Amino acid sequence: MPPRDSIANTFMVSMILCVVCSLLVSSAAVILKPMQDRNKLLDRQLNIIEAAGLSEEPRKLSGQEIEELFQSRVTPRLLDIDTGEYVPESEVDEAFDPRKAAKDLERSQEVESAYDIGQLRREKRTWVYLVQDGEQLEQVIVPVYGMGLWSTLYGYVAIDSDLRTIQGLTYYEHGETPGLGGEVENPAWKAKWIGKKIWEEGVAVPDVKNENILVGVAKGAPVGDLAKYQVDGLSGATITSRGVDSMLKYWFSDDGFGPYLKKLASQQGASDGSTNR
Repeated sequence: MPPRDSIANTFMVSMILCVVCSLLVSSAAVILKPMQDRNKLLDRQLNIIEAAGLSEEPRKLSGQEIEELFQSRVTPRLLDIDTGEYVPESEVDEAFDPRKAAKDLERSQEVESAYDIGQLRREKRTWVYLVQDGEQLEQVIVPVYGMGLWSTLYGYVAIDSDLRTIQGLTYYEHGETPGLGGEVENPAWKAKWIGKKIWEEGVAVPDVKNENILVGVAKGAPVGDLAKYQVDGLSGATITSRGVDSMLKYWFSDDGFGPYLKKLASQQGASDGSTNR
């Protein structure tokens, strides 16, 4: 038996401590994973509820209230972005993660667009969310992301049933500078997006071209007719503002959700006997 203060004994004690600590950390990770996964799900549901304006004080809702409100009002659908068609139910994986898919060469594609979102690849499929009252469509919530100054901003945009009016915009993850680019989280700035039009008025949504996308962030305060489509940029955060502008134009273009919204608008028009909105 080596003496207690020998190198061999010290090494043995260190090894035992490392093994014990590793086991404790691994066990904690396994035990806490279901809780972490549920919290991630609740956070996503909460941000969708907030974007859609389904609660006056969404941040005060309990986890159970979030789940109940989401399940009663929101229907997730897996979308093929390029075709604008929903993925057949037989192919839907409830655990599908678009952000992981964006890193998979087989499940993503290169971003080739006039609108720079700072991403080399984007997922081929993603989740969209329908807010319905029975069979009546009230809102569509789509995910958006793009590069700001320091980080990729991830958020949701809620679109009214006319498929051209923004009902809400929220960002749930970013690393922008607090007080500057971080003001994308400011309720006052987010509220400015409500009621803004995405496409040029007088243009039928199914026939929309990328050049008709007017929604975005102005350099300063928007003037004239542009006030219908744009909000003023964030003070001292030019690059972040530019990133928000680019990502909205990209995701509403034919490279993003354009094909989907056109088809949805055509279906809506067929159901009510109209083609223009």
